[in-house]
Amino acid sequence: MANNQVIFIVGTTCRVKDVAKFNKWYDEVHIPMLMKSRYLKGVSRYRAVGNAGDPPRYIAIYRFANMKDFEAQQAGPELAAARAEMRETWGNDAEVTSRVHYELVKEF
Repeated sequence: MANNQVIFIVGTTCRVKDVAKFNKWYDEVHIPMLMKSRYLKGVSRYRAVGNAGDPPRYIAIYRFANMKDFEAQQAGPELAAARAEMRETWGNDAEVTSRVHYELVKEF
């Protein structure tokens, strides 16, 4: 399975009053910084619309060709810069609530 696709799902939340500002920043600053990595194939963002449990307000799904590319991106300067910029911009007003990566098992 070493060459199977990998997705990395990151859950984030922010204060209700900051939703518009957060989405603008995420789309115009954070994602472009991450997309500088040659390993990242694409990103999809989703907003929670149901109230089952306590899900993060937003998730972003980052796509990678394989585990090697995912690991390279995780160790790369683009991710480090994007995380540092997020801390500077948002401090405690936005939070990453979950991070998990999955390797493709089978596609139907």
